[in-house]
Amino acid sequence: MTKISVIRFKPKPECFDTFLSNIKERSKDRAMATPPTHYLMTTDEEVVAIVIRSDAELAESSTRGVEWLDTQRHLLVAYSEEDRHTIPLTGTMVTY
Repeated sequence: MTKISVIRFKPKPECFDTFLSNIKERSKDRAMATPPTHYLMTTDEEVVAIVIRSDAELAESSTRGVEWLDTQRHLLVAYSEEDRHTIPLTGTMVTY
């Protein structure tokens, strides 16, 4: 099965460009793959990552993502004590 994850990040205003640059660099290979498996979008206050991966890749990929996030937390605003620095949502891709 194919999984899609949507992860919201809220950089500190003064760190927005730095965080965006860092996440772009981290995901560049996957964003440039054929087909792409990583997309980014921005709003006025957030950077949102959309990641497509197989069910088998999910656990390992998520672990690597948290390890990377640990190096970036100083650039981010915590959403809450429960969510901390991300609001993630993962589910199974629906096919037609």
